[in-house]
Amino acid sequence: MDDLEVRAAETDRERDDAFAVRRTVFVEEQGVDEELEYDDYDETAVHFVAYDGAEPIGAARLRESEAGVGKVERVAVLESHREDGVGRALMDALEQRAIDAGVTALKLHSQTRAAGFYRSLGYERYGEEFEEAGIPHVEMRKTID
Repeated sequence: MDDLEVRAAETDRERDDAFAVRRTVFVEEQGVDEELEYDDYDETAVHFVAYDGAEPIGAARLRESEAGVGKVERVAVLESHREDGVGRALMDALEQRAIDAGVTALKLHSQTRAAGFYRSLGYERYGEEFEEAGIPHVEMRKTID
């Protein structure tokens, strides 16, 4: 994808773009309750947006869940752009930001059906499958440096 750009949201517009992608993927497509999709962490997390030209097509957020450990959350790519490397580009940008901030490990709750994607990026599964927002998930972790 020639016009793919991923950046940390620094303006209200970019943050709104991230929220719009999340609404499309999680609320409209997957049926997640809007009250569960947006939470207090949205105020303090670093949001990432992937653009195809001017069109927002992907989103993710990163927050520090404990000292030195980042939590990857709300990774979403519009259906029309899946399999185009957008998810990998989002994760690369997010991981670089985490490294720059001194984070040494990342964890995430992956939808079970997406666990293979995260495994391909070096994440390892921990524990049993659990349900989150009515969708099966697994916890995954990765050491970064």
